[in-house]
Amino acid sequence: MDIQRETLEVDILVVGAGPAGLAFAYHLTNLINQTGGKMPQPEIMVIEKGSYPGAHSLSGAILNPRSLRELMPDFLDRGMPFEKPVGPDSLYYFTSKSQVKFPFLPKPFRNEGNFIISLNKFTGWFGEQVEGLGINIFPGTGGFELLIEEGKVTGVRTVDLGLDKEGEPRSNFEPGSLLKAKVTVLAEGVHGSLSKEAIEKLNLREGKLPQSYLTGVKEVWEIPEGRLREGEVIHTFGWPQPNEEYGGGFIYDMGGKMAAAGYAVGLNSPNPANDPHYKFQLFKTHPLVRKIFEGGTMLHYGAKTIPEGGYYAMPRLYHDGLLLIGDSAGFLDSQRLKGVHLAIKSGMLAAETVCEALEKNDFSHATLRGMESRFEESWAKEELFAVRNFHSGFEHGLLAGMINSGLQMISGGKGLFDRRETEPDHKAMMPLTQYIARYGEDGLKKDLKFDNKYLFDKLTDVYHSGTKHEEEQPPHLVIADYDICNNRCTEEYGNPCQHFCPAQVYEMVEDPARPGKKKLQLTPSNCVHCKTCDIADPYQIIKWVVPEGGGGPNYTNM
Repeated sequence: MDIQRETLEVDILVVGAGPAGLAFAYHLTNLINQTGGKMPQPEIMVIEKGSYPGAHSLSGAILNPRSLRELMPDFLDRGMPFEKPVGPDSLYYFTSKSQVKFPFLPKPFRNEGNFIISLNKFTGWFGEQVEGLGINIFPGTGGFELLIEEGKVTGVRTVDLGLDKEGEPRSNFEPGSLLKAKVTVLAEGVHGSLSKEAIEKLNLREGKLPQSYLTGVKEVWEIPEGRLREGEVIHTFGWPQPNEEYGGGFIYDMGGKMAAAGYAVGLNSPNPANDPHYKFQLFKTHPLVRKIFEGGTMLHYGAKTIPEGGYYAMPRLYHDGLLLIGDSAGFLDSQRLKGVHLAIKSGMLAAETVCEALEKNDFSHATLRGMESRFEESWAKEELFAVRNFHSGFEHGLLAGMINSGLQMISGGKGLFDRRETEPDHKAMMPLTQYIARYGEDGLKKDLKFDNKYLFDKLTDVYHSGTKHEEEQPPHLVIADYDICNNRCTEEYGNPCQHFCPAQVYEMVEDPARPGKKKLQLTPSNCVHCKTCDIADPYQIIKWVVPEGGGGPNYTNM
């Protein structure tokens, strides 16, 4: 199909209006202003696939204000929205029926001076601060393809609108535009499709470890008064995760009878029936959790992946015409499960690098590699390097991980080893027969009954995410080979996509053409853009691509 596309040229293109992309745009504009007119303001374009800045922003979230204080010292006077300053902290080890409270709180779990926030509301407010500087943010605009010319990134093609399910133009067809820029800054969040394309095509992971991921599932509730103390934060580990797997839960007081609960599950599980949503619902049956939330009303739901690989799994942050920041580049403290402050700092480092590039009029890797040197000299590197082996320390189970993490605290992050070689998460999944032979069948069973009042099935939860997609469009979850799904995967793994997806996008249904057999039924309209399928599929035949702009979840108070 020969399509005529409009070409728009800007100086700087930012893909993603989350904390990293917004911090970049805000800081770069202020840096240029501080030159007193010696440097003209560059034209900065920020595109965001969500329907508004914050629509796809989901997090715990506890905000360490360190980088925000550097970026915007008067952020409280500007009305930065937060639910509560963090109050009492606690950490529990869970069994199915009881819990053990840590008598003292390890330093990584202390949150003095931090804020409990709704990342959705925070991002919306941050977007207003950026727009107040005259920067245009274009919501509902998805970046579909990276433009690479002679090895240099030159911009992004946006997604076509008005295609039918077969990819043919409808009457309202609008071709995507070619957005050309001197520098493209990818701030898409976790496992973004353009970031994945850049890492693969430009070999940005050479010499690096593969990234590791968790899938976090979260609900926001209105609960009876008095169930939590002011600003209370509870972290848990142990049940319902098996001791050989990585993950844990959290509960936050959000004020005004509002509270958030969530559970994060490692995607390097050997279990082909690993199900983050199911484990979260199990987590809610624990007596301590039930005592807090039962009798309340669930209001909002969401799910996202979390980059957990740490310092050694971060890709190269630069290329000719390109920078990677935020979760796209793995800026997350894996021990504390905090990334908002690091995303903001990464945006600031990128802004300082681009300011230098504008001054030199040189956007090659020779100048943009300054992003890496600035990072290496920053407190962000110091923080990430100190926890560089945290996630891999749990590779052999909970006990080994606890011993490792203790040793890491007294050895500057090294522990029993340094830079353990790891494999991509999907390679940890065992075929059914191997899993059963080693662990038995208990881990495959799902006995929980959903009443959709306290314990929710996936479809009910997805409804509470506000997820919407244009129904008449090509599937944005592209399956390379349905024959593998309907035959080989059924036999070897039992179709794990129907388990690991937290939104019931994948379902095995009866195949009328093959009595007694099942086929994969895809429901892309349920997708909450968490990227779990693209990461965890054992055959790597599922590719997540950007749907029509504005599609996906519409998170509120998340």
